[in-house]
Amino acid sequence: MADIHSQGHATDDNGAAQRKQIWKVFIILSAITAVEFLIAFTIGAGTFKIALFVGLTIVKAFYIVGEFMHLKHEVKSLIWSILIPCIFVVWLLLALMLEGGSIFSAR
Repeated sequence: MADIHSQGHATDDNGAAQRKQIWKVFIILSAITAVEFLIAFTIGAGTFKIALFVGLTIVKAFYIVGEFMHLKHEVKSLIWSILIPCIFVVWLLLALMLEGGSIFSAR
């Protein structure tokens, strides 16, 4: 007769591994956030500061999507089918902002 309490539940070893993974993700995201705070209070305003913030935000977003949405465990073709349109959307937004800004500087 099967033990009713153990059906459908993670074992203690599996639970410990999951907790370890959650703490790892927490520490990595906290470290990136700490670097962002360090940049915010040490580097003066400018394009470099904005580029660092955008870059770190993208790194955090990809890490969150990979870990919490389990995308890093998927087939590579699915990852690329999600990643490539996102890259093109970011490129489109950048192009629109740069071209939109050139209207004001042309006058």
